[in-house]
Amino acid sequence: MRKILIPICALFLFSNCIEKKKQETSEPGSSEMETKDTVQVKEQIRQMEPITIKIDGSYFKATGTEPFWGLKIYDDKIELQTMEDTIVTPPSEAIKAQDANIKMFRIKTEATQMDIIISNKECINAMSGEVFPYTVTASYKSTDGDETRVLEGCGSYITDYKLHDIWVLEEMQGAPVSKKDFNGNDVPNMEININNNRFSGFSGCNRMTGSIFYEKDVLRFTQVASTRMACPNMEKESEFLKALQRSTKHKVENNRLYLSNGSKENLLVFKKID
Repeated sequence: MRKILIPICALFLFSNCIEKKKQETSEPGSSEMETKDTVQVKEQIRQMEPITIKIDGSYFKATGTEPFWGLKIYDDKIELQTMEDTIVTPPSEAIKAQDANIKMFRIKTEATQMDIIISNKECINAMSGEVFPYTVTASYKSTDGDETRVLEGCGSYITDYKLHDIWVLEEMQGAPVSKKDFNGNDVPNMEININNNRFSGFSGCNRMTGSIFYEKDVLRFTQVASTRMACPNMEKESEFLKALQRSTKHKVENNRLYLSNGSKENLLVFKKID
């Protein structure tokens, strides 16, 4: 019995060792798979949503019901479409109110007189319930006619589609930036989504998010919120956030986004991520 028990015990211990070794060798493989999955998730997060807004060259659109009508303002024309007719006129310089965000376009041609008033006042479409940031009134008549028609509805500016991308900070206040400026962390970066006029990203220490206010020739980053992580030497992050919120003008060219506040010097320069 003794001679038989010893080989059985040895066999049992040997099989346990083999099983343990299999588990140990399999763990790196499973860890590697987890790492790959994590990387894939990050890549998916950084993929931009497709643009859902129809891009036709206009920078402002408005619609109304009862009766149905539509308005589009382009750089080179203004187009008002009603149930009966489509009126196309040359563009007009906007007349701005001094004490409110109200613009009026006054157009007079050989055939038509038309006034368009755009007020930065929340408007709800009576049929769809959709909320728009602007209330619009369009009044028009034939040049030789007496009856003026007045149309009321809701509108919004079309955000520059070239902003819809992922951007990494390259320069701040005219100087190049690198990871060492942000304690070895990634440099600030952000994803701009024109479908909902939102942005989100990383400011050098904390995650950030906010809204975009866009009108023709005006771009502002508003309602900026961020996490509250503490990092050493947070001056650069603070400088970045202040510059971002001070910017009012933008330019996109050569795969770069230039932000300024009307001065000659750019506050921030971002590079597009392909």
